[in-house]
Amino acid sequence: MIRGEKVRLRAVERDDLPRYVKWLNDPDVLKYFGIYRPWSLEDEEAWYSAQRTDQSVLNFAIETLEDGRHVGGCGFSHINWRNRSAECGLFIGEKSLWGQGLGTDALRALIDYGFRQLNFHRIYLRVYAEHRRAIRLYEKAGFQIEGRWRDAEFRHGRYHDLIWMSILETEYRPRESV
Repeated sequence: MIRGEKVRLRAVERDDLPRYVKWLNDPDVLKYFGIYRPWSLEDEEAWYSAQRTDQSVLNFAIETLEDGRHVGGCGFSHINWRNRSAECGLFIGEKSLWGQGLGTDALRALIDYGFRQLNFHRIYLRVYAEHRRAIRLYEKAGFQIEGRWRDAEFRHGRYHDLIWMSILETEYRPRESV
């Protein structure tokens, strides 16, 4: 398991899938998330099976250290082992726990694992330009804005700009050295 100060990242288990389906059908959770249609347990089971053998993805369940409660998910996609890069993403699905630093801790644990254990050189992400809270979180973790893709994604009846951000291993400073 990968430990932060408030959360641990562990393998996604089949028993987790109903919670993911609940979260991935919640409009509040989906406001800035990539899924754009209703998501079924069958869809989630297909995702679960596919991601277990795909060498370009690595997903984790996020659970609290305090009580072991499964609260969200995170991981890497588009892993390019030759160039030592990957896209990261995360979400806290339990809305009652939003704003308590669990996402920040999960992100720190994830990027630490990416640089220290997986030997990545670059970790990047995409975020909606209007999702200011997430952008602040990513900047706090050391990500830098690389650019903006104008009207890149159609969601909720209109087009949205996407901000691309990244952090390089040379820019990463583990929490204990800050």
